[in-house]
Amino acid sequence: MFFSVIIPTYNRLPILEKCLRALEQQRLSAYSVVTGYEVVLVDDGSTDGTLEWLEAHQEEFPHVRSHSQVHLGPAAARNLGVEEAQGEMIIFIDSDLVVTEHFLEAHAETLVKKSKEMGSDRLFTYGWVINTNNFDDPTSTPYKVTDFSAAYFATGNVAIARKWLQQAGLFDTRFQLYGWEDLELGVRLKKLGLKLIKCPEAVGYHWHPPFNLKQIPSMIDREIQRGRMGVLFYHKHPTWEVRMMIQMTWLHRLLWGILSFGGRLNERTMAPLLQWLINRGKPQLALEIARIFLNWYNVKSVYAALLKK
Repeated sequence: MFFSVIIPTYNRLPILEKCLRALEQQRLSAYSVVTGYEVVLVDDGSTDGTLEWLEAHQEEFPHVRSHSQVHLGPAAARNLGVEEAQGEMIIFIDSDLVVTEHFLEAHAETLVKKSKEMGSDRLFTYGWVINTNNFDDPTSTPYKVTDFSAAYFATGNVAIARKWLQQAGLFDTRFQLYGWEDLELGVRLKKLGLKLIKCPEAVGYHWHPPFNLKQIPSMIDREIQRGRMGVLFYHKHPTWEVRMMIQMTWLHRLLWGILSFGGRLNERTMAPLLQWLINRGKPQLALEIARIFLNWYNVKSVYAALLKK
C-alpha cells in the first residue's frame, strides 16, 4: 500500500515545518503493509516564502514533492494534489497538523483489517485530531472531550482510496471561501456507500495559537465566509441534515440570537471579559465564550446569503 499524503498550505510556514518533519520521521515495521509514501504539498499562493524555504531545505525532505497554484482555496489545492499523487491511497491532512511516528501504519492497518471484516473496500479511516496551542511540543497535549468530531468526512486526518475520490468527482472548486468543501464531498461519498471507520491510533495534533483579541476580526470573517459557503452547500444538497450542519434553522437563529442578546453581546461589549480571562491564563474559556457572538455572525451570514440566491 503506497500512500500519497496531500497537504494544502497557505502562509503557515512555521508550523508547516513541524508538519513535514513529523512525516519524515514515520516508522514502518518489517511486516508493514505500507510499501512506501510520498508527501504532496500544494502551496495555495503563499506569500510567506514557503516554496523558497522548501527549495533551500529540499534535502531534508526526501518524501516531499511540492506544487503551487495561485490562491484558489483548499478545494482546488487538494484536487491538484490528487491529480499529481502517485499513490492508490490518499491521506488528507492540514498543514498545521503534527502527526505521530506510527501515523501511516495505523491508517494502513485499520484499512486492511476493516476491509477484510466488511468484505468490501467501500470505507475510509478518520484519525484523531487533538487541538493544541503548544507550539514547542504539540504531541504532548492529551485528548480532550472538546476534540471529538461527529463529522462524516473531514480532511484534517482522513485516509481514502483514490478511486472513490475520483468516482465522487473530487472537491467542488466553487468552495473558494472558508468552510464545507470537505463535508460536501462527504455527502457524495456517502451516496456511494462508503463507511466511516474511526482510527484513534492515527493521531494528529492540530496546532493553533492561544486565543487573543487580535484574532477576532479574522475569526468573524471566517464565520461570514462559512455562512456563505454553507448556503452553497445547501443548494447542492437541500436536506434537513445539511440545514442543521450549516445552522440554517429557526432553532439556531433563536438560540444564538437569545444568547447574544440580538447581537448586543459582541466583540466590542465582551472584549473586557475576554481579556480578563486571557490575562488569568484561561484563553480557551475566553474562546468558548466568544463563540456566542461568532455563531451569531455565522447564522446572520447564512440568512443574508440565502436572501441573495
